[in-house]
Amino acid sequence: MSGADARFLTRNGMAARQLAALLLNHEADTRLPRLRDFAGELQVGNGTVQAALQLLEEAGAVETKARGHLGTFLVHSDRAILWRLAGLGTLLAAMPLPYSHRYEGLATGLRAAFERAGAPFAITFMRGASTRLGALLDGKADLVVLSRFAADRVAEEHPVELVWDLGPGTYVGSHGLLLRRGARLEAEGLRVAVDSSSEDLRMLAARAFQGREDVEWVEASYMQLRGLFAQGRVDATVWNLDEVRDHLGPDVEVLPLDEEIARELASRNSSAALIGRAGETPALDAVRTSLDFRLVTEVQREVMRGERVPQY
Repeated sequence: MSGADARFLTRNGMAARQLAALLLNHEADTRLPRLRDFAGELQVGNGTVQAALQLLEEAGAVETKARGHLGTFLVHSDRAILWRLAGLGTLLAAMPLPYSHRYEGLATGLRAAFERAGAPFAITFMRGASTRLGALLDGKADLVVLSRFAADRVAEEHPVELVWDLGPGTYVGSHGLLLRRGARLEAEGLRVAVDSSSEDLRMLAARAFQGREDVEWVEASYMQLRGLFAQGRVDATVWNLDEVRDHLGPDVEVLPLDEEIARELASRNSSAALIGRAGETPALDAVRTSLDFRLVTEVQREVMRGERVPQY
């Protein structure tokens, strides 16, 4: 281990690592909190904070400048160095499978934002919100992408918290009621496809066929839909049209959803939400303050318009 690295294992060095996590929350050319404020938050002395800040400067992580009675200002910070010294490591985000330009754009936008922030980042793709949530709770992923609707439901039952809401149209464009040609919605024993691993699709199917005790539920994924309809094994479903619009075939027609369901979709189900484990404040705060989430949505739109090649 080099001498420079060894210094971060001392008392002052450990304080510097904690201070690095705090400094990720500050932008260049802004006034820093007073030494005693940092000292109170880190529960160390003023002298330890001063020594820790000097270590960070020597490591090239930050550059500060005292401006008399105005206080100390952060002139520049290297977020990649701060992130490494803070021990936050590589963040792994779990996303839906990239089967649509919308999800390809979202993945590309997240990677671009993390790269600009200098934060180590990787993506894994998992089908089903419940699968992604399990990976988060088991510590196999640090961040998870869900719809805002699913994120709110999950937060009521599990120790997770919202990191960011990317806004309408970032998760899905629209849903529709898919009906096999020749089938009648009011027919007794209607066979309805549902993906139980998706909180959104399960809820939407239940809403669309509410009160229909005669319905026969058929477990399915989007990859199976075309075949199931073509073989006459399912009659209807509610699905994300981003997934199936180009893969439905001639056996399926798309009908509009009930207005009330459509209004609910427009508000929360279409928004992509990023969630993390509750209690992991330094990492989640660093993500909130370091990432330019406007860049995420801008890049997503560019990919969807065909103006940018997906890279994730």
